[in-house]
Amino acid sequence: MKPLILLCFGFASAFAASTPQESLLVLSKGDHTLAIVDPSNLQVVARMPVGNDPHEVIASSDGKLAYVSNYGGGAYNTLAVIDLIGQKALPHIDLGPLRGPHGLAYVGDKTWFTAEAAKAIGRYDPATGKVDWILGTGQNRTHMIYVTPDMKQIFTTNVASGTVSIIDKTEGRRPDWNETVVPVGHGDEGFDITPNGTQLWTANAQDGTVSIIDIPSKKVIATLDANVPGANRLKLTPDGKLVFISSLGKAGVAILDAATRKQVKRLDLGGGAAGIQMQPDGSRAYVACTGCNYVAVVGLKSLEVEGKIDAGPQPDGMAWSVIRSPTAAAQSRSRQH
Repeated sequence: MKPLILLCFGFASAFAASTPQESLLVLSKGDHTLAIVDPSNLQVVARMPVGNDPHEVIASSDGKLAYVSNYGGGAYNTLAVIDLIGQKALPHIDLGPLRGPHGLAYVGDKTWFTAEAAKAIGRYDPATGKVDWILGTGQNRTHMIYVTPDMKQIFTTNVASGTVSIIDKTEGRRPDWNETVVPVGHGDEGFDITPNGTQLWTANAQDGTVSIIDIPSKKVIATLDANVPGANRLKLTPDGKLVFISSLGKAGVAILDAATRKQVKRLDLGGGAAGIQMQPDGSRAYVACTGCNYVAVVGLKSLEVEGKIDAGPQPDGMAWSVIRSPTAAAQSRSRQH
């Protein structure tokens, strides 16, 4: 019987599902893993270990690697690295004194991250294997980050300070960075930029409100009473028409009309909701129902839950990955610049 058992194991390994060209990446806080999900059938293709307290994930521009922040509220200082093609964990990145990594962005072939405990943001260069840039924000709990494709402007939310940092790169003989700190509501965390790049929307967890910043003037132009206490993430649909706001409290997921700034729908997902990921083609939104241990699949036409994904207990951070050829990846990078 022993040879038969070995043969069966070899057969199963040989026919393991490969990573699809487009996939949804989902972190599980409960079992410290990253799941690769095939969006065509909502099935988990593979799970890989990512370290303690994973919170956010981002994919490289060629779709071959994923980076995961191991947060720990400032206790940890690593980024996990996952080979999405080989479906295996690679050696992690030690950030040294840059503790509490959380928000992530992948722009210009580099991984940008926040470091809460260091009150800073940083940039890791995979080509050299080093952190090649650091900037202090001077704000408390610098949490989420967005970097423009041309890398000339950076946005962060600073949860405990109740502010948004708008950081502009200066030109000239000695390029530098200038930071504008914009006060918003209490506990601002999840945010997004409108597709035309003119507004920043951020949800304020402690106030249950949403602040809208006019980016050119760097001023708050509206504060919406959105009734989203415990707001965790805010994401606009790819066309910029709808705004999804998840809540770790009992507010469920509020869906606002971006033009009228009024609520059009509220989804009760049975427990606290966290990470939100939009499918790039505008067909679906994925919402991590951390308290109920599943990811809700919301149709953007019906605004109803059309499916559920079991990606592990306490799902949270998510990202979209597209495997591109070297030529396609280079073209994508040129468009960024």
